[in-house]
Amino acid sequence: MNKFVKIAIALVICLTVGYSASLVTRPSIETWYITLEKPVFNPPNWIFMPVWTVLYIFMAIAAALVWDKIKENTEEVKKALLFFIIQLILNSIWSYLFFGLKNPMLALIEIVLLWLMIYETYLKFIKINKISGYLLIPYLAWVGFATVLNASIWWLNK
Repeated sequence: MNKFVKIAIALVICLTVGYSASLVTRPSIETWYITLEKPVFNPPNWIFMPVWTVLYIFMAIAAALVWDKIKENTEEVKKALLFFIIQLILNSIWSYLFFGLKNPMLALIEIVLLWLMIYETYLKFIKINKISGYLLIPYLAWVGFATVLNASIWWLNK
């Protein structure tokens, strides 16, 4: 399987995860989320979809580039991809906790775990393929910002 097929598969997986998370997010945006007090640095709602789309594309390319090294470094690649899958699952769960269950505190605990898992994934990816690691940096930054935003929303609405 060539690199472009791996990228395509990873794109389908990552964008499907993003889409499934949006199914629980969208209904809450117009009902519950608008009722919450938010910090002054809260971005406008329209910014989230394009940012997440780009991040899922970067994540998919990063994973595919690591996957492409599986014959050269089988065990390390398998371990790195396992971390990637775990963080992808945690990524999806956050939307269900925050928007589905409407529980910012539980979502805050989970997003801290998510950030740590992304960081571990970054450390594993950068050893296998530098570009893959670099592609995760915007994701790390955005989830760091989202953590502060989540904490602020929880604090303002507790």
